[in-house]
Parts: sequence; structure tokens; C-alpha cells
Amino acid sequence: MCGRYVMSRATGDLLSYFHADEAEGTAPPPSWNVAPTDDMPIIAERESDDGPERRLLIARWGLVPSWANDTKIGSRLINARSETILDKPAFRKAAVKRRALVPAEGYYEWEKTPDGKKIPYFLHSDKDDLLAFAGLYEFWPDPSLPPDDPHRWLLSFTVLTTTARDSMGHVHDRAPVIVPSDLFDAWLDPRTTSKDDVKDMLEAIPEAVLTPRVVTEKVNSVRNNGPDLIEPA
Repeated sequence: MCGRYVMSRATGDLLSYFHADEAEGTAPPPSWNVAPTDDMPIIAERESDDGPERRLLIARWGLVPSWANDTKIGSRLINARSETILDKPAFRKAAVKRRALVPAEGYYEWEKTPDGKKIPYFLHSDKDDLLAFAGLYEFWPDPSLPPDDPHRWLLSFTVLTTTARDSMGHVHDRAPVIVPSDLFDAWLDPRTTSKDDVKDMLEAIPEAVLTPRVVTEKVNSVRNNGPDLIEPA
């Protein structure tokens, strides 16, 4: 699964790396301990008169479907199983209409030892400076606000997960789906709206090769933040 990750890059770096046209929203500060319900950057595309337009948006981690009564459901939808997104009511519309990339420098996972302790690992790529989690996003209208209120619409996202088969498979059975750079265009393309095409894209995403690093137990608390969290313990 993905329950905590790292995103400390500046907006300009993200725009360049993902070849995005513009940024919308106020960027959050760098974080080495991104937690559910935090506002973070995502990359998405929309149709325009000149074709697909790629943007960096600021969204809350934890998907809130448009039909939800309130935002509480988001804390339970930080991840989505890639195998079932085309069938689950909370994700199926977004899977064919609102796909995103979630920039990350790596993520944390915890190994439970026989004596009950949890050892934190930071998983990152030795080859790529940035990872791109496969994500979905949604717009939720706040019924307590009038239609013309600029704060009426909440933008939120979820991170797709798959079966973990790499070196961390023994720690947790799920891992984020990581989209390689040569599949960025296909994953974001808003013109791809067929369930079969989305399924084919997911099946074409190769297993990521990541390096696990044992890090400080300070990362266990969301109150702690800073680059020291990803240093070797």
C-alpha cells in the first residue's frame, strides 16, 4: 500500500519533469512525511481547443467521490486496488475520465518484527530522481456552499496499488503502481475513456525496481518532518 510518502520538489522542477503547461493552486511546502488528507501536487490533463493540456494541480490525498455526503470517506480512500478500479463505484468513473500522476521521491513501508516492533523503510529508485504513482482524481461539490463560491469544489486523489513482488514483498503485500516515463502520455490522455484500454494500460505498466532503506523511527509520527527522515538509520 502507500500510506506515507516524500515530495519535496519545487513546482518549477515538477513542471519541467512532467512537461506540464501550467500550475494551478497554491503549492504546499516540501514534505518528507506526506500523510493522508495532506494537500499535494498531482499531474493531470484536460481537453482544450489545441488538444490535451497538461497541468499541475493541488489536491487532497484521499479520494472524495462526487456523490459522497461529506469528505470523511476520503480518509478511507487514500489507495485504490488497481485490479478493481473499473468496477468499484468510488473509482470507476475516475478510472476512465480522471487519471493522474502523483509525483513522489519515494514512500515509506513498515516491517513488523516477531516481537511486535515496526521497522520503517524508505523505498526509492536508484535510477530515477522522481517516481510517478498512478492516481485518480475527483471533484466534490460542498453542498453547504453556493454554486458560485470559489471554494465549493474539493479536488482530491487516490494512489493505485498492486501486488508487491519486489524486495519489499515480504514487508507488505501491496505497493503503489509506478508509471514509467514512457507511459506518462498514455496514462494521462483524457481521450482514452474505454475500460478495456485502461485495463490494457494497467497491465502494460512494468513492476518497478526500488531500493529499500531502513530509516529513523521518527517517521512513525506525522508530526515529524524534514530531510533527515530519509537518511539511513
